[in-house]
Amino acid sequence: MDQWFKENLACPRDHKGLEFDEKYLICPDGHKYPVVDGIPVMLRDDVDQTLWVAEASLKSANQNGGAIDDDEIPFAETLGIDPEEREQLKKLPKSDVDPVVQMSIAKTCGNLYAPLVGNLKTYPIPELRLPDSKGELFLDIGCNWGRWVIAAARKGYDVVGIDPSLGAVITARRVFNQLGLRGRFVVADGRYLPFSSAIFDVVFSYSVLQHIDKELSELAINEVARVMKPRATALIQLPNVYGIRCLYNNARRGFRKAIGFGEIRYWTLAEMRKTFSEIIGENSLSVDGYFGLGIQKSDLDILPARFKMVVRCSEVLRRLSQHARWMTHFADSVYVKATRRAMVKDQS
Repeated sequence: MDQWFKENLACPRDHKGLEFDEKYLICPDGHKYPVVDGIPVMLRDDVDQTLWVAEASLKSANQNGGAIDDDEIPFAETLGIDPEEREQLKKLPKSDVDPVVQMSIAKTCGNLYAPLVGNLKTYPIPELRLPDSKGELFLDIGCNWGRWVIAAARKGYDVVGIDPSLGAVITARRVFNQLGLRGRFVVADGRYLPFSSAIFDVVFSYSVLQHIDKELSELAINEVARVMKPRATALIQLPNVYGIRCLYNNARRGFRKAIGFGEIRYWTLAEMRKTFSEIIGENSLSVDGYFGLGIQKSDLDILPARFKMVVRCSEVLRRLSQHARWMTHFADSVYVKATRRAMVKDQS
């Protein structure tokens, strides 16, 4: 096991240190977490899961005995794709792009990418709106196959990605190896981070908190604050309730409360500022995009022609919003950038 894990992982229940016994990480109170082919599976089995893939990951990890399975697509049952999609995944032709990424691209990047399922020629790596780094420790909450941690690694960050899907985490490690990058990956839940306090320089999350109720999001944001160093940076993407597309989608469902992981929880800008101010510290808002969630200028060349205008218009408005701050009120996707207060209190 990576020595970094031994030094920095902690029990997600009580934040106590862990001992490794070849197959499990064990805390002083006896809580056990399986390790599969060097990947710690740090999910709690005593809480309700927000996504069924976490339950599948726990079951598969405990049944597996610590070794990776022999299937062509390891732990496909934890990937969040249905049995029919799993069969399609096995039949995909050989490509420079990992088959799991090929099959899950629309689920991880958004509806604009649906025509690219099975047809990707290259990995869609977005622009990370953070400065280059000289090895700062970067955590991505909800990394899936790793697009944002790839972006961070290429900027020089020392990256750690977590996701509740064991199959997705194994895919991320496989893609990193293919691209010649270095990163660490853990199967974990953002509400209960399995790390010691005050160790990360940057904590990032994209298209994750929008899928869980705000009470659970606040639990995750408290955990973000706990693992951040004093004066560290958090960059978290959230959907704006008054965004053009968000307002339309919310109206389509009758403005009722969101149900399940698949439906979006919309935030007001005031809620974003207040929540992050109370939990983390000083913060600011910036536009990620318009006309939907997940739209990235960096993917302009790979998207179908009919979607290129959407991307271009979103980028023009995003650039204008940097000078006309009032335009943030109508953006669909917004970044909250927060700086951790100088004093960090361990919330264990």
